[in-house]
Amino acid sequence: MTARPQSGEPGTFDVESVVALLRDQGYVADTGLGTALFLALRLGRPLLLEGEAGVGKTEVAKTLAAGLGRPLIRLQCYEGLDLASAAYEWNYAKQMIHIRAAEGGDANPADRESDTVDLARDVFSEDFLIRRPLLSALDPRDGVAPVLLIDELDRTDEPFEAYLLEVLSDFQITIPELGTVTATEPPHVVITSNRTREIHDALKRRCIYHWIDYPTAARELEILASRVPDAPGQLSTQVVAFVQKVRELELFKRPGVAETLDWTRALMALDRHTLDRETAHRTLGVLLKYQDDLERMAEGGVEEVMAAVG
Repeated sequence: MTARPQSGEPGTFDVESVVALLRDQGYVADTGLGTALFLALRLGRPLLLEGEAGVGKTEVAKTLAAGLGRPLIRLQCYEGLDLASAAYEWNYAKQMIHIRAAEGGDANPADRESDTVDLARDVFSEDFLIRRPLLSALDPRDGVAPVLLIDELDRTDEPFEAYLLEVLSDFQITIPELGTVTATEPPHVVITSNRTREIHDALKRRCIYHWIDYPTAARELEILASRVPDAPGQLSTQVVAFVQKVRELELFKRPGVAETLDWTRALMALDRHTLDRETAHRTLGVLLKYQDDLERMAEGGVEEVMAAVG
């Protein structure tokens, strides 16, 4: 039997123990994902996860942090994300208060030039620095290398992606007023993308890449049993069969694993132990999120799927 690694010691991992670590935290991973994550940990490379929304990409980082007993630092990406929001910025309000307070002093004119130099140095010190996710991950206050989640990188602009490439190449950030901050121990980096646009090849080359697809019925049932253990067995089987069949239809957005879990919890909240057509119709808004898809299911889709899954 493979020995379980101690929390926070990635160097002791092998593929099986990585899979086991994720499963211990309730994440049912296959060998492919376990291998990619093992290689990312062993080689010190970022792990780039792509796949449809709701298949569990973000949960990998959360589960890894919990399993290693390390902090999770999340950088949520969006269009227009810049250096000030991602890495660091200066607290201008606090700087101005400090400057005004200094100007109100009673220094002699001969000392003012020296005081001005000291003041300029003071206001660009750590006391006035606002640490954003990237800087916090490279230079953690407690000295413990965190898991850095860069979520939905495909939502950002290409200039930010180019900056991120520089940060992840050497795990350092240059602050002109303070110098270069280099990670003593690099964080474990997980990058996710829903592939709304292609990530640049230069960044991909620095990562271990893995595509997370929709799970098979057997694996999805295992995930459901892990995440919603109180769900009745027959209901779980019916829900998974229904969702698997829905994914075969021509829909704008197929439901992910997250929707499977949410739908099961919703059905349990309605005190359902089995799935029936009426309840399926009434609760489709938990499973599907676009009006066209809801209309497609309302116009015979539910009956078609229910007939197929029995």
